[in-house]
Amino acid sequence: MPKRLLFVDDESMVLDGLRRALHGMREVWDMHFVDSAEAALQALEKQPYDAVVSDMRMPLMDGAQLLEQIKQRYPDVVRMILSGQSSREAVYRSIAPAHQFLSKPCDPQELAARLSQALAMRDLLSNQSLKTVISRLRSIPSLPTLYDEITAALRLESPSLEQIARIISKDVGMAAKILQLANSAFVGASGRVSSLLQALSLIGTETVRTLVLSVHVFSQCDGNTQVRASLPALWDHSVAVSSLAQRIAACEGCAKAMVEESFTAGLLHDVGKVVLLAEMPREYHEIFELDPDAGKELERERLGCTHAEVGAYLMSIWGLPLALVHAVAFHHHPSESVETQFSSLTAVHAADAIASATDASPLNHDIEMDLSYLERLGLREREGRWRSIHEEQGRTSPAQLAEGRSSSA
Repeated sequence: MPKRLLFVDDESMVLDGLRRALHGMREVWDMHFVDSAEAALQALEKQPYDAVVSDMRMPLMDGAQLLEQIKQRYPDVVRMILSGQSSREAVYRSIAPAHQFLSKPCDPQELAARLSQALAMRDLLSNQSLKTVISRLRSIPSLPTLYDEITAALRLESPSLEQIARIISKDVGMAAKILQLANSAFVGASGRVSSLLQALSLIGTETVRTLVLSVHVFSQCDGNTQVRASLPALWDHSVAVSSLAQRIAACEGCAKAMVEESFTAGLLHDVGKVVLLAEMPREYHEIFELDPDAGKELERERLGCTHAEVGAYLMSIWGLPLALVHAVAFHHHPSESVETQFSSLTAVHAADAIASATDASPLNHDIEMDLSYLERLGLREREGRWRSIHEEQGRTSPAQLAEGRSSSA
C-alpha cells in the first residue's frame, strides 16, 4: 500500500513546486497538498497519513504549532519542517514537535531520500504502540551523572568543545540528539554528519549551551530503581563497543571518516534498548530476567520487534545518515544487509559480538559472531586479530576509553 504524505504550505507556488519536484514518486507515495494548518488537521481527521511536511511560517497557526498538535493527536506520524525561515528561534521552537528540519529551497532528491528512509524503517515495527512511543520521543534519557556533568560544564563561562565532546562521547542519548540536530539544515551542513566532533563543531558551543540549558534537548533518566541500576552496564558496554569498533576500523586501514563513523555507530548500536528500558521498563526487564540468552527471540515474541529495529526506526526518522541507521538495524545479523565490503556495520557487529562474550550483564550478553557474514566479506581470518585488540582494550576502563577517545579526536 502506498505511503500517504501530507504537504502543508500557505503559498500555492510552493505547493505547485513540490508537486512537480516529487512527481516521480507518485507511484510509491499518495501525496496530498493543503494550504493551511487548519486544512491539514481536517485532512488528518478524515484519513491516516504516514508523514506530514509543513512550512514554518503560516498565518493563524504556524508549522511548529501544527506539528505539536499532530504529535499529540497522531503521534505515530513522521513530522518534518520544510521552511525558508531558518532563524535560531524558529529552529528551537520546532525541535520538540519536528523529527527533522529542512531549509528551502530543498533539493527534491534530498527531501525524497529523507522521507524514503524514515518511511522504510516504519515497516520494521509491527507493534503500533511502539511506533507511537518512538515517534513521540523528544530525547533519549541520559545517565544522571553524565547529565549533571554536561549541564555543569555548559554553565562555565567558556566551556571547551573538547570538554563537551568528551562528555557526549560517553552518553548514548546525548550523542543521538546531537547527531539529529547536526543533520538538520539549520547548521548549514553539506551532506550527512556521522562524526560527533564534526557535529559539535557545526552546531557550536553557544548553540549547544542554549539547546541544553534553555531548550532542554537532553533529559536524565528518572525511571524506576531497577532500570537505573541496569543502565550503567549498558552505557559501559556501548562505550566499550564504540572504542573497539573504532580500533577495528583503524586496524583495517579505513579512512578517518569511516573510523569516526564506526565509533559513533558503536555508541548508538543499542539505543533501542535504552528507549525500551525508559518507555516500558517492567515489560523489557522481564524479557532478560526470563532468559538472557534468548533476549532477541523474546523481544520479537513479546514486543513484535527487536531493540535493533526500535533503534533503527528512531535514528531514521531523526534523519541520521543511512550508514548509522543500517549499523543499528543489522548489528546482530549483518548477513541480512546487502553490504559486500567492510563498513561501520562490520566494525560494530564484530565489536559487539567480541565485547558481549565477556560481559556479565544479561542486558549485553545477546549476540554471537555472524561467521557467514565474515566469510562473505573475506574477513574470516581477521577475527583473531580483532579479539586481540579487545584483550588489549580490556585492560582499560570504560571511563579511560572515553577519555582516550576524546583526546585522540
